[in-house]
Amino acid sequence: MITYQLSIFAENKPGRLAAVTKVLAKEKINIRATTIATSDTFGVINLIVDDPKRAEEALKKTGMTVSLSPVLAVLIPDQPGGLDRLTQLLFAEGININNAYGFVLEGHQKAVFVVSVDQVEKAEELLEKKGFQTLDAEALSAIEPFHYMKY
Repeated sequence: MITYQLSIFAENKPGRLAAVTKVLAKEKINIRATTIATSDTFGVINLIVDDPKRAEEALKKTGMTVSLSPVLAVLIPDQPGGLDRLTQLLFAEGININNAYGFVLEGHQKAVFVVSVDQVEKAEELLEKKGFQTLDAEALSAIEPFHYMKY
């Protein structure tokens, strides 16, 4: 299954991420994963959210520069070599990883690795054929969050 990543282009200055999270909180859109990559003056905020199309619309209404792109959220075992099996498979098929990030699920049995690749349909078909499970926005939304201890 393919899911969608929001990429928000923003100046690298205080308050830019806060502006994004404020819009999403107001719209009651849940952020499931995020990364931020910056240069001296600009950066990209990548988000996986529970309602990507509605999030894109809400952010664009505020004047933010936003793109929505297909990515694969791949479930992998949280153990040594779990990620290597995925990356070696993509490499062997000539599929380039453009961007990636991951997170561990509660219980530390599985992790989700989000990959933006140059051949998303080919990668999706390959991963399914090789027994990998991919998650769409609905499946990502159903993942139980960590339960942290209160101090």
